[in-house]
Amino acid sequence: MPTILADGTPIAYTDTGLPPDRPEAPTIVFGHGLLFGGWMFRPQIDALREHYRCVAIDWRGQGETGPVAGGYDMDTLTRDAVQVIRGLGIAPAHWVGLSMGGFVGQRVAARHGALLRSLTLLDTSSEPEDASKIGEYKRLAAVMRLFGVTPVRGKVTPHLFGSTFLADPANSAVVEEWAARLRRCDRAALRRAVLGVADRAPVDHEIPAITLPTLVIVGADDTATPPPRSERIAELIPAAELHIIAECGHSSSLEQPAAITELLWEFLARVDAA
Repeated sequence: MPTILADGTPIAYTDTGLPPDRPEAPTIVFGHGLLFGGWMFRPQIDALREHYRCVAIDWRGQGETGPVAGGYDMDTLTRDAVQVIRGLGIAPAHWVGLSMGGFVGQRVAARHGALLRSLTLLDTSSEPEDASKIGEYKRLAAVMRLFGVTPVRGKVTPHLFGSTFLADPANSAVVEEWAARLRRCDRAALRRAVLGVADRAPVDHEIPAITLPTLVIVGADDTATPPPRSERIAELIPAAELHIIAECGHSSSLEQPAAITELLWEFLARVDAA
């Protein structure tokens, strides 16, 4: 996987390149959720790459980006994203961010709006972490740091995947892939990434200034960032469009890939036509 330096840190990313015969095609930048990697957008990238250049970033210490001593907070990750976009020369790009990728996307859109042409926010929040969950997340992170994900897998998966998705044996391959990829990540880095999310500052005071076309999507069964969090975002960003996906948890790009891809297709087509 190629890397690009952001403040001296090699950030891994995937890049489909420009589609054949579409040299002016816009770029979509994908930002993944906590404990995942850019691979979680594989269904959408496979469908969209014929019409868009698709770039997926792996955040510090996750996916194929290696561990670093610091910089796991959302503001540093925002600077990483800005430097990737500028370094690849892909502005203005469409941003698609899920959960952690949405935390970053809101900051990029509010602070560096000229780098983007649209904003899609999946299963995310503009608010600080729910105080009732912070202690649990930090305890789980501490266990993962010492023993890996296997001992706490049963407690982590319900946060990341919806009950309907987990109940269907046909989806076990996706969950197994997630667990296998996570086991390959540096344990200390994963802990720092979790702390970066748990201790994040709110941006609800910033996002009313966003003027980009914005699509907000959330799974009806998302317990990590429940639908009221997305409803709040849609209220704060002018003219934002909100969709709630039935029988879907926190990882909507994997749980309901066809529904997410269809919404993206329609939204991006409208933005680009305008």
